[in-house]
Amino acid sequence: MMEELERHGYKVGPGTIYPLLHGLERGGLIRSEAKNSQGRRRFYRITPAGKKALKKAKTKVDELHHELHENRPRKISFL
Repeated sequence: MMEELERHGYKVGPGTIYPLLHGLERGGLIRSEAKNSQGRRRFYRITPAGKKALKKAKTKVDELHHELHENRPRKISFL
């Protein structure tokens, strides 16, 4: 996963990625399984709840992208 992120320009180390994965697993968004494949490895899979959360997050990111790239962005008021 760290190698894939690096190909996209992100440099993320194990001290960052594993706490994130553990949090996602505790939240029920992913599930892991230990397998003896090329040494000790864990494989992660997205859960149905994770798919739903991902879809919602993609919608929010699309909305944000649209707002940032409108010809006339809305003014943000601070309460």
